[in-house]
Amino acid sequence: MITHDVVVVGGGPVGVLAAALLSVRGLDVAVWERRAEAPTLSRAIGVHPPSLDVLDRVGAAEPLVADAVPVRRGVARSGGRTLGTVSFDRAHPRWPFVAALPQHRTEQLLRDRLASLAPGSLRRGLSLDGLEQEPDRVLLRGTADDGPVEAAARFVLAADGARSPLRDALGIDAPLRRYPDRYVMCDVADSTGLGADAVVHLERRGVVESFPLPGGVRRFVVLLDPHAADTGTAAEAGAAPDAELVAGLVAERTGLDIDPGTATMTSAFGVQRRLARRTVAGRVVLIGDAAHEISPIGGQGMNLGWLDADAVAPVLARALRSAGGRRLDPALFRAYEEARRRSVARSARQAEVNMALGRPVGPVVGALRQVGLSAALHLPTRRLLGSLYSMRFV
Repeated sequence: MITHDVVVVGGGPVGVLAAALLSVRGLDVAVWERRAEAPTLSRAIGVHPPSLDVLDRVGAAEPLVADAVPVRRGVARSGGRTLGTVSFDRAHPRWPFVAALPQHRTEQLLRDRLASLAPGSLRRGLSLDGLEQEPDRVLLRGTADDGPVEAAARFVLAADGARSPLRDALGIDAPLRRYPDRYVMCDVADSTGLGADAVVHLERRGVVESFPLPGGVRRFVVLLDPHAADTGTAAEAGAAPDAELVAGLVAERTGLDIDPGTATMTSAFGVQRRLARRTVAGRVVLIGDAAHEISPIGGQGMNLGWLDADAVAPVLARALRSAGGRRLDPALFRAYEEARRRSVARSARQAEVNMALGRPVGPVVGALRQVGLSAALHLPTRRLLGSLYSMRFV
């Protein structure tokens, strides 16, 4: 039986980048991905400067930036006027922007880099059935199209998503909190004239966000008003809304006229938070959504998973230098686990603030929100906001 240095369970953007980071350190890595085909749905689009640093370690940053739209500032609007702007020019000396690219294209770039660094390491259509931790390794059992598969690894990374079967198998508690917020989003031809700006409309009926994408496309994300009767079944998380519904909400709240006939993607989603009480269990480490699911408002989720991968890679490399990884020293992972817990807690709080700012409000609170945000965006605090929204402190 083959004994790998690390098996990564989950071949999404976090798992594939983790494998690439381990490969550039000379480690033997295998990736087990249950899905036979690569996904085409694009939820995450923002790649923040700290993540570009991580991608650069595997040679993926420059190709990604070449394909992406560099968003150099965000604009806050309300009631037909501009409240202020947030610039990312000081977010990073090399990457003074957030790179906007559909997730499926980002994932393809990462798979290409992994294929170059560790050919054949990603195996699709392979589901994990169970694992057993021994004193010096982990035994994995899975099923592929051609039958049962067995392998061993010194360590395992669980990057198998928010519903992580591996986390459940390990008995790790991850309390779930659901929020009432429901959003719809749509990618359409960009006729707004907003250029490469990200624009947030903080309107009384709920927030409307829009972001530029390559190819003259703009993504609109709209918070549904729970008291409105015309949202229909789009209020159900996961139900694909009608593009005309999204276009109507955008026009009603912002005055922007978008063409629903150009829609290439529509989606609806709810918001929940799920933080694992621990992320290290013996020789298994949870990363990405398996460790922490937070609100997608603010675009931090995928980036947090990449930062997990970057932080755990040197820890695993050190662990594998100790008797070839056969000797397990739990102390090696304690500082990593605590640092990531603090980082995720900060990001989760920021995501909740982002959601609260965009919720429907009455006229008095709406006016106060406009005054407060306008002041914050014209004082030196705007520099701090630029750093916060580019994940400089994560």
